[in-house]
Amino acid sequence: MNGPTLHKTAADCAEQLPGAHLGHPFGPDWEVFKVRDKVFMLLTEVLGRPVVILKADPGEALALREHNSHITPGYHMNKKHWITLEGGDGIDRRLVQELVTESYRLVVAHLPKAEQPVDPHTYGTSTKAAR
Repeated sequence: MNGPTLHKTAADCAEQLPGAHLGHPFGPDWEVFKVRDKVFMLLTEVLGRPVVILKADPGEALALREHNSHITPGYHMNKKHWITLEGGDGIDRRLVQELVTESYRLVVAHLPKAEQPVDPHTYGTSTKAAR
């Protein structure tokens, strides 16, 4: 997946998530997606290359970084809890959508229950698994 497609895929996925909204608190070069004022995804360019910065479970983040050279520690974020995706081999539409949704779920899980737009434990799982 190339950089522009990476940004479009991630943004299209984020825009479909309940309660998600886009802002530009750091200027026009940063697209910041939040749910209930908590960041779950950032889109920008690093050294001219489009990147997507996402929250991730620390164990999962480590495994992702070990198995894909296009996934690195979170740019300008906590390196344990955030990852950065670049376009390249092994980064496909499905993986981007899964990682965006998981980032969203992780953030929603830390919101007060009354502010959660979805149940973070079941949102995004198949209906068969939820039954």
